[in-house]
Amino acid sequence: MMIDPPIDKLITKVGCKYALVSVTAKRARYLLDKRSEMLDATKINPVTYAAKELYDGRVEARVEE
Repeated sequence: MMIDPPIDKLITKVGCKYALVSVTAKRARYLLDKRSEMLDATKINPVTYAAKELYDGRVEARVEE
């Protein structure tokens, strides 16, 4: 079974697996809070949607100092 988007490619976009989890979770929470009607219409899991956005380049991770 293929996972879409591929986890290894997501990790290379973000830098490490811990950052990937953090970025994806934060984006999924944002989508649940602000865009829940969009997710209801598409019936897509918010974590899956956040991962696809990251993979497609619509969202990027940035380091805050």
